[in-house]
Amino acid sequence: MNPWKIIKNGLLDENPTFIQVIGMCPTLAVTTSAINGIGMGLSTLVVLACSNLVISLLRNFIPSKVRIPAFVVIISTFVTVVQLLLQAYLPSLNASLGIFIPLIVVNCIILARAESYASKNDALSSALDGIGMGLGFTAALVAIGCIRELLGSGSLFGISVLPTEFPKTTIMILPPGAFLTLGCLMALLNHLRSKKPEVE
Repeated sequence: MNPWKIIKNGLLDENPTFIQVIGMCPTLAVTTSAINGIGMGLSTLVVLACSNLVISLLRNFIPSKVRIPAFVVIISTFVTVVQLLLQAYLPSLNASLGIFIPLIVVNCIILARAESYASKNDALSSALDGIGMGLGFTAALVAIGCIRELLGSGSLFGISVLPTEFPKTTIMILPPGAFLTLGCLMALLNHLRSKKPEVE
């Protein structure tokens, strides 16, 4: 087991947003700012890593007929913990992310990793897989959030960085801006991947 390879897989090779194109609902909805992207990404990372770890530890005890409901119960437990922590310590971020924190329970990324990886591999590898996928998801959300916030509001992480004379492109912080940014970043990433020399 190569820990870096497992993490790199989620971060680059099988990035859930740009490569697998899953978890699109929060990706498009919450990335109006970079701070929202970090908040949603790290919340998902914590749930991914913890649920993968627990599911892997319990994989031999969960009957196959009820594995999906069991996975959902485990995932929802960690989502509840994350939501309560956000409400207690970061109420403004919790209010900004809104319904999308509870909806982490049914995020395709988490259920997919539970079913395809955590239920078939050891605990450490599963936890690392969750961290890698979570980092990949967070990086994608932050990249989209930075571009949308910069072009739409002239700021980054809530700090104004562009002069007031710079024209604000309001569409970038509206739903169409999310699709445009995601499409452009996916196209750029696919172009860069196609240029990478093949290893014989």
